[in-house]
Amino acid sequence: MSRLLFLFVVFSCFVFQYGSAQDQNVMMFGDTSRRGVPFSKDPHVVRFNNKYFMYFSIPPFEGNNDTTNGWAIGIAQSSNLTDWEKVGEILPDGDYEQKGLCAPGALVIDDEIHLFYQTYGNWKNDAICHAVSSDGIHFRRNPTNPVFRPTGDWNCGRAIDAEVIRFNDNYLLYFATRDTSMTIQMQGVAAAPLNTNFNREDWTQLTTEPILAPKYPWEGRCVEGASIIQRSDRLYMFYAGAYNNAPQQVGLAVSGDGVHWERLSNKPFLANGDPGTWNSCESGHPHIFEDKDGRTYLFFQGNDDFGKSWKISKKEVLWTETGPKLKD
Repeated sequence: MSRLLFLFVVFSCFVFQYGSAQDQNVMMFGDTSRRGVPFSKDPHVVRFNNKYFMYFSIPPFEGNNDTTNGWAIGIAQSSNLTDWEKVGEILPDGDYEQKGLCAPGALVIDDEIHLFYQTYGNWKNDAICHAVSSDGIHFRRNPTNPVFRPTGDWNCGRAIDAEVIRFNDNYLLYFATRDTSMTIQMQGVAAAPLNTNFNREDWTQLTTEPILAPKYPWEGRCVEGASIIQRSDRLYMFYAGAYNNAPQQVGLAVSGDGVHWERLSNKPFLANGDPGTWNSCESGHPHIFEDKDGRTYLFFQGNDDFGKSWKISKKEVLWTETGPKLKD
């Protein structure tokens, strides 16, 4: 291999592993450690101890039949929200996580990060778990894990894609579930009091029906991956419509109480890219992040090869009298 080609390969690997920022508006991140290609999904970002932490799903090692080799959660760190360096992983631990864990959602409370995530590979029995960290990298599990799965004849008992926010006098847990036929993916919500340890017994399901289900053609048979932000007295939900690569795109809904939601449009808020672009197959699984200066950024996953690889990027979101809009 020529020296020039070698340097090109090294540079390419660095770009996809750690992200690239030729200016402050460009981000592209992909963890290559497990499959040799960028593969990072389900981003969630928090600011903690004057640093940014991004939690994301990473796949099993390809071709490895080790029973501990399931889906896991990657951890990356940044000082500017654009250049990211991987700093750790959260691996399956315990019987309920034996087949894997993924789709993290993080919440900073005082001097700790609370991580909510799902088990993987158990179909109807997948559920939401909880863990806590004082450094953002090493986590201790909740002894009551799994802490939540839904009940009622409108769902199959499955819970994935956790998002927890503080709103008024409760913590609200948003989750995706499916109908009893395991065909339609939809959103539900539960609540815990402010003095909670997020244990299993603290959660109360708030509805006997989905709070958001597929409605428009672009949403297909799936509404999932809700990410919530509060602006004044209203909550805005950025959600994923349609299953992966259908294409999945990002929708937007608003609520005054966190339970009853109204879509702001019959079209995606963030669509998949044009043919030939990096996210032509989807722009999915959003996370809306508000920085300490009040600026907000929509993180999302995408690919152009129908799921053989996955990268994470972001776009800034501006706020107007009529609601949010993309800066670009």
